Amino acid sequence: MSGQPAVGAGSTSAPTVFFLSDSTGITAETLGNTLLTQFPAQRLERRTIPFITTVEQARDVVAAIDRVAASGPRPLVFSTTVSPDVRAVLAQSAGHFFDLFGAHVGQLEQALGSSANGLPGQAHGVGDAVRYQSRMAAVEYAIEHDDGQSLRALERAELILIAPSRCGKTPTTMYLALQHGILAANFPLVEEDFDTMALPKPLRPFASKCFGLTSQPVRLSQIRQERRPNSGYASLAQCTYELRNAEDMYRANNIPYVNSSSMSVEEISATVLQRMQLHH
Repeated sequence: MSGQPAVGAGSTSAPTVFFLSDSTGITAETLGNTLLTQFPAQRLERRTIPFITTVEQARDVVAAIDRVAASGPRPLVFSTTVSPDVRAVLAQSAGHFFDLFGAHVGQLEQALGSSANGLPGQAHGVGDAVRYQSRMAAVEYAIEHDDGQSLRALERAELILIAPSRCGKTPTTMYLALQHGILAANFPLVEEDFDTMALPKPLRPFASKCFGLTSQPVRLSQIRQERRPNSGYASLAQCTYELRNAEDMYRANNIPYVNSSSMSVEEISATVLQRMQLHH
């Protein structure tokens, strides 16, 4: 396949889902997988083919999809390719073709009174250079201010996540930085912080920027056991103590918080953005 990763035969027992894109494939995966969550019992094989920018590449992809269709269940094909010529070729495959881009462009052109530019790679390329640089700067800030490593320029933070260890602070701040350009720091709560119900001293001037995470003691103990098996740090009693005191601290200082034990990083981030009224 010209310029594309090799695609082998599909599974004979489960349908194959193809996510096709002229860019990274992130949008096709996100939208397609969101639709597929409505069928949780369905077992599927997933394959992503990015950077389909020419008709020749599209023909190679169609041939690969057709080979899979010939050896098993008819594949599902989710596409976010922009070029009408490329989309027209991909639509000829033997799979069930879902055009996640072309199906709505015409409606948008009518609503906005202007024509789409037809350029690929806008969603996850550099695109808006100012926004892209903002996101990269936010990632650098999140790395520097991970787990309380640095208090430098803490006044620049738009958000400070606080929580006991292993409640999801780091992945949440990194996601908020990369996806939304939020300047987010995170700060661990340790046993010494619970001597009083006051916020840790470095955070007190920035209480309005703080958001707390908590968890279920059993879940937190399981996660900590993976890091330090059979340690006091991972014991159920220690996890219960830290979480109870962290929640008391949040309430005493009017810090909004959420239980992250059964939430994905995307759900935690969306909750934080909404409750802290942050947007970029």
